[in-house]
Amino acid sequence: MMIGHLDIIVGHWLNLRDIMVTFLPFQGYRPALKSNEQIGMRISPPYDVIDNDYLKKLQSEPGNVTNLTLRPDEDKRYRGSRKILDEMISNNALKKDVDSFYLYEQTFMVNGEKKVRRGYVGRLKTEDYALGNIIPHEETFSKVKEDRLNLLRDMETHLESIFGIFEGFTPDLEESISRSAMLVYRFKDEDEVEHRFSRIGDEALIREMTLQLSDQKMLIADGHHRYETALNYSKENPGDELKSFVLTTLVSSKDEGLVILPTHRLIRSDIPEADVIAKIGKSMTLKEIGESYAEAHLSEWMMELVFKSKKVFLANPSKATEGLCKLDTYFAQETILNGIYGYNEGKCEVGYDADSESVMRKMAAGKYDLAIILNDPSLETIWDLSLQGKRMPKKTTFFFPKIWSGFVFYRMI
Repeated sequence: MMIGHLDIIVGHWLNLRDIMVTFLPFQGYRPALKSNEQIGMRISPPYDVIDNDYLKKLQSEPGNVTNLTLRPDEDKRYRGSRKILDEMISNNALKKDVDSFYLYEQTFMVNGEKKVRRGYVGRLKTEDYALGNIIPHEETFSKVKEDRLNLLRDMETHLESIFGIFEGFTPDLEESISRSAMLVYRFKDEDEVEHRFSRIGDEALIREMTLQLSDQKMLIADGHHRYETALNYSKENPGDELKSFVLTTLVSSKDEGLVILPTHRLIRSDIPEADVIAKIGKSMTLKEIGESYAEAHLSEWMMELVFKSKKVFLANPSKATEGLCKLDTYFAQETILNGIYGYNEGKCEVGYDADSESVMRKMAAGKYDLAIILNDPSLETIWDLSLQGKRMPKKTTFFFPKIWSGFVFYRMI
């Protein structure tokens, strides 16, 4: 693939500036739907939130993106998936755009309120966190990155987007984008989230989008493993400019549809419940509230503890907390999971669920010994701690809804 003429124009201008984030258009490959196809047959949620039953349903469609992202060979490589991708291109199942950005809008309901989140899809230049322009907020794990690196090595294509948060465009630019963007796909998923995917091809708008982003930082909201994998892949291919970018969807920190949900913890262990309650009481102030589920009270409390016996407590740290300890996920991990259950030593089983109703169903069924119900994370707190170089426990945040995959691919050859 040749670098587009817009890249040359924008890149020359950016060389004159103190660049923070480099976000460029690209020649995207996206589904060319046949008369008997709908976009829902080609797309999916991100690979790491798909259970086995749903995966079978998705992969029953030959053109679905999961046949590329989640079908490794026996040796954990993706050469078979690469063959499928090459055939999709040669058979015109994918069409290649000229240099473009994309507007990805998701309309959904939260607590009875309708919201719309706007994301801007392009390719982001990868760089080390030490430079301070791209900011992580969660820990990552090497096994996941190894699998995703094999995927990139074989496919030479970014099939899924990371999700980043930036300060935002000016209102005038956002309005111009809305007027200019051309709708190409529309889809409503099983959770009643409507996805609208549009192409932005106006050269003046593309230049302005890149320029406004060039003096901003970006917080990784979702996709830490994919970003770090893309960075490692870039370092494996020094001098290859195309392979130094990662497919990215950016959402403004001021977007009214930017919703962050907590990810609650579910624990299974052999430690007697009475012992757990006594140990928690040594470091936390507990208020028993009977059997009622009182998530609404959490504004004044750090967490709610729901035990298998149906005892329910509201809990706050006994002493003032600073730094990461102010974060409920970190306090829960260090004080309860590691400190009492020995999670860091592999002595208990921990599950994660962002749906509080699902959590309560699991507790009612007796599947776990304790549920730790957490508050909605604060973007301000996450941003401030991340700027200090603090990494939060995995699954501290659940950005809703998820960025779906398959609307567009970034091919690096």
